[in-house]
Amino acid sequence: MLHLSNHDVHPSLSRIGISLVSLAALVLITSVAPAAEYQVAESDAEVKIVTPQLEAAIRKQGYVSGVAAQSLLDKKTGFRDAGFGLDIADWIMEPGSDEAYRDELEPELVYQFNNPWHGRRAKRSIEGPQICTQAKQLTPEVIRGSDFVAVRQSFQYRTAAPGKKTGSRWTQLIVFPVGQRYFVSMNRIDAVNSSEAMFLRIDMPGHLRHKQGDTFEEIYLSYLGGREGQQIPAREFLQDFAPDEKFFYARDDASVPQRFIRAYRLRDPATGRTGPWLAGMTLDPGVVYEAWCHQRGYICMIQEFGGRPVQAGGSFSAAFIVGYFDSLDEMHAVYDRYRGATELAADADGWRLGPAEQK
Repeated sequence: MLHLSNHDVHPSLSRIGISLVSLAALVLITSVAPAAEYQVAESDAEVKIVTPQLEAAIRKQGYVSGVAAQSLLDKKTGFRDAGFGLDIADWIMEPGSDEAYRDELEPELVYQFNNPWHGRRAKRSIEGPQICTQAKQLTPEVIRGSDFVAVRQSFQYRTAAPGKKTGSRWTQLIVFPVGQRYFVSMNRIDAVNSSEAMFLRIDMPGHLRHKQGDTFEEIYLSYLGGREGQQIPAREFLQDFAPDEKFFYARDDASVPQRFIRAYRLRDPATGRTGPWLAGMTLDPGVVYEAWCHQRGYICMIQEFGGRPVQAGGSFSAAFIVGYFDSLDEMHAVYDRYRGATELAADADGWRLGPAEQK
């Protein structure tokens, strides 16, 4: 374990009140435990990872980025995720309308708003395409360590709005640590364009499929309903509603939430048996620009991070924990251990969470 003095505290972490104990976990995570009993199998279609706690697949073809739909198996309970995938990546965007030049855009970059699926807030694409549906093929790199296995993948955007360049790079790193029912991840953009409020749109933890609430009991949003968050019963999602109609979040720098956790309590649609919580945690609450949890035939859990000025040649990132928990208290404890992290790295020596050197 790395021991730190006060002189080792990164200034950005000091400003948000990170303790030395928490910082030790943020900067370097190592383990004296024996090597994990994990297996990695690669095919043309996917990378499959099996640990004593989890199974997961990262797709190489088709619907790509993140962890593939229904592939995240919690061995403790036998439950799987109930959506279209976890930590799924989309476009690079910014506030504002594309209406003045919409006829010049590639169809994949057009962003319609004032509708039930995007809501009323004007936004526009800087670069595309949507990675999950249009990249079609990625080349994941497997990284092995003594107490983890990780997968890194990236994509260079190939279409852009008028006056913008193509070529910004999205990178995602997913780490499966020993002994855990969750994975740790990061999404990062290295930008070739400048913007006053650039953000990346992702699904976090992921969309939730259901038929009249059969696959889940409730949803937890830590940033609504006061300090401890809000638990929302499944009956609130039986009818469609727009993103900004309810359960909507837009960042207010004067009142950033203590935690940013979105989770759903699984239910077996065949038996009604209650399962674990599946949670997605954004470890620095201040990076979230907007997020919504609305019903549109399924529950759409879009999240946008960034929304700050970025210069060409600069970068921004966010770090996450996604996986299974037995209680809200367990979620909170894990979150608080790693709170403040925005960057993730992994190599043969270990995996590390810490603050990004954002430019």
